[in-house]
Amino acid sequence: MKLVIQIVLWIVIIFLGWKLWNSVMGPVEFNKVKEARYAKVIENLKDIQAAELAHKEIKGRFTGDWDSLVNFVETAKFAITQRRDTSYADVAKNKAFGISEGYFIEKSLIDTLGFTPVKDSLFKNSDRYKTMMNVPVEGVNAKFDLKSGRIERNDATYSVFEAKVSKKVVLGDLNKDLLAQEMQVQSVDGVNGPDIKVGSLEDVNTSGNWPKIYDAAKEK
Repeated sequence: MKLVIQIVLWIVIIFLGWKLWNSVMGPVEFNKVKEARYAKVIENLKDIQAAELAHKEIKGRFTGDWDSLVNFVETAKFAITQRRDTSYADVAKNKAFGISEGYFIEKSLIDTLGFTPVKDSLFKNSDRYKTMMNVPVEGVNAKFDLKSGRIERNDATYSVFEAKVSKKVVLGDLNKDLLAQEMQVQSVDGVNGPDIKVGSLEDVNTSGNWPKIYDAAKEK
């Protein structure tokens, strides 16, 4: 009987020790995996952001279609321009004052020097733009949700876009309680809300909702 009690006590001790370790190390391991996955997801979102901004610059609007965006990157070109200032006599004003060259009109001219492919400017020798729509997490077969639209602000109409993925998709195989907490994060050091995203369909905003630490990590 004494041996049985000792065995039961050891089982209880081991169980409680495991629970204690899990309560401490569980969040540590969760955050480690979370940050590694977030970094990969955010890098794709940055590529999407760059492609969309180029699309807006050249086409005048954002797009909500992946095929259209990829085709744009492959075929579109940026214009290489140069600004120069010039001036010439204001004939009408000079005539009105009875002079020949007293007044001049200042004007800026934009010269197009050539063109450079968007693909080369944004992605150099990489073809990662072809897979930027895929959520880069092993075992996850999903794409970012991409939408575009128009909104009105102060009597003006703006083109907007949004690319996002739910944290449930990125972290779905991890601890459910910790994931539930992560879905509700509101912090200057965290990715706020239930999604990781760039852009907005409600505001004139092309930024991402991640903290600067993910940008700093890339710069290093």
